[in-house]
Amino acid sequence: MWVFVALVFASGCAQKDWIDRTLVTVDVTGVWEGTQAGTIGAGGTVVFVLQQQGPKVTGEIRNLYTWPMPKAESTPIQGTVNGDTLSLHEVSGQPLRVVLQVNGDEMTGSADRLSLSFTFNLRRRPQ
Repeated sequence: MWVFVALVFASGCAQKDWIDRTLVTVDVTGVWEGTQAGTIGAGGTVVFVLQQQGPKVTGEIRNLYTWPMPKAESTPIQGTVNGDTLSLHEVSGQPLRVVLQVNGDEMTGSADRLSLSFTFNLRRRPQ
C-alpha cells in the first residue's frame, strides 16, 4: 500500500512542475515607460516596446539619457514570461540580463550588464 501512495504522490508532483513550466499568467504586450537608475548614477527615462506570443517576448528597450549629454539608444531584446516574471536578454548576445516582476500595469526589477546594475520602475502606457 505504501508503494501505491508514494507513486500517487510522486505523479502529483510531476504534474505540478509541468503546469508551472507552461503556465503564462500575464500579458506584457505594449509600451512600458518609466525610470532607470544605475549603480554609477546614470539613469533617465526608459521605454520597453514588447510583443508577446505565448511565453515568448520580443521587442526593444529605448533609453532616453539626459546626462551627461542627451542621447537616445535602442537595444533589441527577447525573452520569456513565466507566471508574473519577465526575463529578457539582448538579441545581439551582449551580456545584458533583465528580470522584471509584473503586477497589472506595473513592472519593477533589475538588469545587469558587465559590472553595472540597473533598476527599473515601469508603467504600461494606455492603448
